[in-house]
Amino acid sequence: MINQISFNIPELENMKKYPSELFYIGNTNLLKKKKISIIGTRRPSTYTKEFTHKLASKLSSFDICIVSGAAMGVDAISHIAAGYDNTIAVVANGLDIRYPSVNKNLISGIEQKGLMLSAYKTGEKARNYTFVLRNEIVVALGDILIVTQADIKSGSLTSVNYALKMGKKVYTLSHRINESLGTQELVKKGLVEVIYDIDEFLQTITNKLPSLKQNDEILHFCDTNPSYEEAISKFGDAILEYELEGKIRIENAKVSII
Repeated sequence: MINQISFNIPELENMKKYPSELFYIGNTNLLKKKKISIIGTRRPSTYTKEFTHKLASKLSSFDICIVSGAAMGVDAISHIAAGYDNTIAVVANGLDIRYPSVNKNLISGIEQKGLMLSAYKTGEKARNYTFVLRNEIVVALGDILIVTQADIKSGSLTSVNYALKMGKKVYTLSHRINESLGTQELVKKGLVEVIYDIDEFLQTITNKLPSLKQNDEILHFCDTNPSYEEAISKFGDAILEYELEGKIRIENAKVSII
């Protein structure tokens, strides 16, 4: 069911002009979570596909909600990797239209478990100008923006400008010298930071967001402050790996989350 948002979304106050109307299908509680926006080309390289998926999946495992635009390519990969129940899709058309049609199953999944957002009424079709507002909303919702691949004339570069004006950090993947020329140019100018190692990036991000704890079975168990013997009995050597990775602390025969 399509509903109209009747409450204020603080993140959107960073926009040039707060949307006059917003419509949704799904779970608006996702708006209360920590959020990161991921965007990029509709035709990603094999490398970009792989690492966009890894990045979105790992961020989601820390209970960070992934925001994107439901387009082909990087957007779709980001939504899927995050899981339908932990993603927000902002579209440039009325929510009665599943566009692009190639992503209709993806959009249906997000409608059922995640959150679909639009600034456009029922029946409104996507046009060049509607993507401008959609892109600004995607950027505004995220704490940071990640552009995994973008060429020189990519619309994603406009989104980078939105993010910088809003005071948000922007990141991209490292690429070969002849790929993602748009983001590489921004890196040269010092406007965008490069993610060289996903795990190191995650550590940096989660340290800045101290309330986040990885959403997996081992950390949930360790959060109960079990004995070392209980933890080893249940998860074996994985407990030692988590200690080495700095995720947990073993002290006085007890296990706790760092």
